[in-house]
Amino acid sequence: MSYQEATNELYRKAAIDPDVGLCCTTNPIWQLPGLDIPLIMQEMNYGCGSTVNPGDLANNPKILYVGAGGGMELLQFAYFNRNEGGVIGLDILDEMLEASRKNFVEAEKLNPWFKSSFVDLRKGDALDLPVEDNSIDVAAQNCVFNIFKADDLKKALSEMYRVLKPGGRLVMSDPVCEQEMSEDLRSDDRLRAACLSGAIPLKDYIKMITDVGFGTIEIRAKRAYRVLSPRHYNTNELIYLESVEVCAIKDPMPSDGPCVFTGKTAIYYGEEELFDDGKGHTLLLNQPLAVCDKTAGALASLGRDDIFISESTYHYDGGGCC
Repeated sequence: MSYQEATNELYRKAAIDPDVGLCCTTNPIWQLPGLDIPLIMQEMNYGCGSTVNPGDLANNPKILYVGAGGGMELLQFAYFNRNEGGVIGLDILDEMLEASRKNFVEAEKLNPWFKSSFVDLRKGDALDLPVEDNSIDVAAQNCVFNIFKADDLKKALSEMYRVLKPGGRLVMSDPVCEQEMSEDLRSDDRLRAACLSGAIPLKDYIKMITDVGFGTIEIRAKRAYRVLSPRHYNTNELIYLESVEVCAIKDPMPSDGPCVFTGKTAIYYGEEELFDDGKGHTLLLNQPLAVCDKTAGALASLGRDDIFISESTYHYDGGGCC
């Protein structure tokens, strides 16, 4: 059985018989005014973070969500785009698409503003999206891409890049792991399907994203996810996994490489009212400025004793230097 087959088997069962304890189930359930999420959607909450950010969703963006699941994030996205087919929900499994359709009926009962027709449910593969080029404002996936092996992950990211409009946003949540995993863990298709053994280091995850062309990366959140212990898994040490929320923007690639925001901040505390590095970055006296890692490195290399650069917080909410 391949890892794709193991994944389909696991989630086909989860579509028919919701499994509250399945893999992720750590996706925060944001409460928005006038939004009531059906219990069945919460029980099918198979995500490891959130891809729904109001800052991405102004002016009725066209939205693509890959991996429909129980429909919870599709409902949340529809909250921001209440147009016929304003949100495309994609899944490779007929059973999961049918579960979403049924759950939307329940959502209509609880939310007078919501119509199932706001979501265009489509059967399709993340590796070959049934979506036109340059047609999507916001694309998202939650705890799906970490399942893919390297070649398939590159295809999936390239497909997301293809369908996004210039300036469009790819919002994702996936587990990451900084420790080495044994080959036995990596090759266990069922553990990969359960969003455990496919996690890669954050720097490798970011490089996969920028290698397909995304010029700006925002690390918006990082939180504890799981541990793989020798008591339950084939490992000699405790392996710690975190979930990360990332926004990749289809900006032109800068000549000196991508801008990756990991929550670093620069603070100028010199004698003048401001510091200008002559490269588009102005630091006002004692006013923190979020900077990408590239700019943080450049400022640090100046060797000044009046500029402080913080460590990465892995929580970035905009307003940065680039």
